[in-house]
Amino acid sequence: MASDNLLSRLQNKRILLGITGGIAAYKCAELVRLFKKAGAEVHVVMTKSSQEFVTPLTLQALSGNPVHTSLLDPEAEAGMGHIELARWADLLVIAPATANFLSNLSQGKGDDLLNTICLATKAPIALAPAMNQQMWASPATQNNIETLKALFPESRLHWMGPAEGEQACGDIGPGRMLEPSEITELCASYFQKGKLTGKHVVITAGPTQEAIDPVRYISNHSSGKMGYAIAQAAIDQGAKVTLISGPTNLPVPERVERINVKSAEQMLEASLQLISSTDIFIASAAVADYRPSEIAEHKIKKVDGEDQMIIKLVKNPDIVATVAQHPERPFTVGFAAETRDVANYANAKLTRKQLDMIVANDVSNTQIGFNSDDNAATVFWPNGSQDLPLMSKAQMAQDILLCVHTRWVEKESAGISATK
Repeated sequence: MASDNLLSRLQNKRILLGITGGIAAYKCAELVRLFKKAGAEVHVVMTKSSQEFVTPLTLQALSGNPVHTSLLDPEAEAGMGHIELARWADLLVIAPATANFLSNLSQGKGDDLLNTICLATKAPIALAPAMNQQMWASPATQNNIETLKALFPESRLHWMGPAEGEQACGDIGPGRMLEPSEITELCASYFQKGKLTGKHVVITAGPTQEAIDPVRYISNHSSGKMGYAIAQAAIDQGAKVTLISGPTNLPVPERVERINVKSAEQMLEASLQLISSTDIFIASAAVADYRPSEIAEHKIKKVDGEDQMIIKLVKNPDIVATVAQHPERPFTVGFAAETRDVANYANAKLTRKQLDMIVANDVSNTQIGFNSDDNAATVFWPNGSQDLPLMSKAQMAQDILLCVHTRWVEKESAGISATK
């Protein structure tokens, strides 16, 4: 079996598994389980003949997604139809790939759902052949294989096996489908390792809202754009990403799990629930420093003759400091939105809150910060800093994560565990 480090490359990957009608189809239940265990999302497409060997219900239960069986299924075409499936996949895996399927693929046929997807996808295709040894050796099959190699560049078509050994029919020779663990390892090897592959990154983003009564609250101008950009950049670097978000109007980046919260206390609770599995915690949310000491049960009414309303505030929990000082602390990154003396305030927070890194910017500059698509900042860590000049928040997110990775590696090299 592959090392966990290699299999981590499947984290967040979209695997479309095509199952054709061979006896080895029964092994695909285990294959789906292994893909899911490695963190991949799996959709299954089954040919009509494959359903004689394993039921769609079994694969649906294991994958957690509906199984796709028909090209002309009105319900499927109204949802994730064949074109959407073709676009969705990062990798199309055909296991088992029978002699009949290889023949159809080499001829460019589109007479069923699986063959149509093969024609429509831009994703790499990985084939795990499985057939009788004589069928594999047949000149017709070998000709189809050579045709496929000529049609597809090596980067688009991967061959996984076949293995040699005893077959279901009693023959011995090449034609056995590789074991699910071998296929899983090979599929993982087709993906590049990102800087954060195998890491769980938890990000807080957006504002918090601290209720005064059922219709009023205390909040701030944070749009959440920086945190959402970091979430996308972390996905691009291979991480598993959880985004704990205050109220925003931003779409969730694909493959990111979002937990919606409103108040600072809710954000802290969500953060602590994840802390045991978190490798990197990035607190980019603009958390209200204070909240009303009491929340009125009903809307507070104006009172004739009274020109003032006094609301008593109490301090909110310091989320990033709580995480940084937790016994199971991850690598912890804070943010400091300042209006003056940015470097001094940022370094003081870095030390006081025991952070690994802090990203500071001057929100008094109207070109950057809240609601802007651009930002400029300085990243501080113990005994070091790096200026990030004005750039898009998407580019800044990538640069911040590069700083995080560099500092992580430095800590590990110095013999200091970067996490836990």
